[in-house]
Amino acid sequence: MVSAVGVSAAACSDDSASSVTLKLVAADYGDPGGENGSQKYWDALARDFTQLNSGITIDVTVLSWNDVDAKVAEMVKAGDPPDIAQIGSYASYADQDLLYSAGDLLPIPVQADFLPTLAAAGEVHRMQYGLPFAASTRLLFYNKDLFTEAGLDPDKPPESWNELRDAARALKATGVKHPYGLPLGPEEAPAETMMWMLGDGGGYTDTGGSYIIDSADNIEAFNWLRDNLINADLTGPNPEKTDRQQVFDAFTRGEVGMLNGHPTLMQQAAREDVKYGTTELPGRGGAASSTMGVADWIMAFKKNGHRKEIGEFLAFAFSEKNHYDFVSRYDLLPVTTSGSERMRGDSEQRKLRKFLEQLPTAEFYPVGKVSWGEVSSDIKQRIGEVVAPDGDPARVLGSIQRAAETAESSSGS
Repeated sequence: MVSAVGVSAAACSDDSASSVTLKLVAADYGDPGGENGSQKYWDALARDFTQLNSGITIDVTVLSWNDVDAKVAEMVKAGDPPDIAQIGSYASYADQDLLYSAGDLLPIPVQADFLPTLAAAGEVHRMQYGLPFAASTRLLFYNKDLFTEAGLDPDKPPESWNELRDAARALKATGVKHPYGLPLGPEEAPAETMMWMLGDGGGYTDTGGSYIIDSADNIEAFNWLRDNLINADLTGPNPEKTDRQQVFDAFTRGEVGMLNGHPTLMQQAAREDVKYGTTELPGRGGAASSTMGVADWIMAFKKNGHRKEIGEFLAFAFSEKNHYDFVSRYDLLPVTTSGSERMRGDSEQRKLRKFLEQLPTAEFYPVGKVSWGEVSSDIKQRIGEVVAPDGDPARVLGSIQRAAETAESSSGS
């Protein structure tokens, strides 16, 4: 029973026996104010929890992704953080000793249910502070009708970079505006960059956690991208200024032949009756060895001292039923083993299985590094330089690497 899980949550000396109101700030995954807005989910969850735990009230504020991280940062700076925040990053707060750890909050069975790769991604200084809340992975999407018109087999998507290039050439020959959609604008730059790095066996960090942004593999990947797609005019105009949503919208208008996408694009394409296929991300010699994973996080601030009550609510939120209810309504992936097993057996979620299969081995941003926020921002501002007429990946990646090393040294992470 869920209530039993709550009772087993860890207690400590700063817990209050009196009635408690927990402030929760969360991100909106739906249409604000619409039928699928996240406010309705959280209100229902809070109501159900309070019925089982009459001494605890949950005060929920749901904000758009454009505002939620900045709002929580303002609250923290003002000395009035929420008890619980469901946002995009946690490392800087953990580094300032503002957060409870997972072990402070959750009983062992709840902690053990997190997928190991995601639990590890939530660590700062080898302690888990970020609780994964929802996840996604990436696949290559392609427009089957455009493939057919270009004389390409719609059931045989490209498996390697060379096959992707050849398909892009065929699409261009039939007048497709964006044979390959390349969003290197600020919104998506870190993700698109990472996917191309993974395609050549590279990435942002090595197995020891050190930045390797200017590694030989990464430079080679961007040299190939520049020479084979960008300079060949197979990506459409101004990729350095193109954001992810622009490419998604163009895909649903039939203007993009191929692009890297996450599960949300399925909903958007279905609304516009776009016939699409998905496949593993292409790599240099075949399918990439791994894909990129993205996780959003939930965390608990220590300021108000409600550890026991926060732990009870989070254990309730991560119960199989409640967690699955959230991720399934937004085409997201569960972050727990129990939720993943349920999704594999859910016939209504067949379209997500390709994404789900990749989650255990996906590579994530190095979000546990305190320096990552600064490095990510630098990538957003600088990576577009590789697509300039005289773009030099070695120079650009080398500059970003040096800045990353400086940020790493300053942060002490």
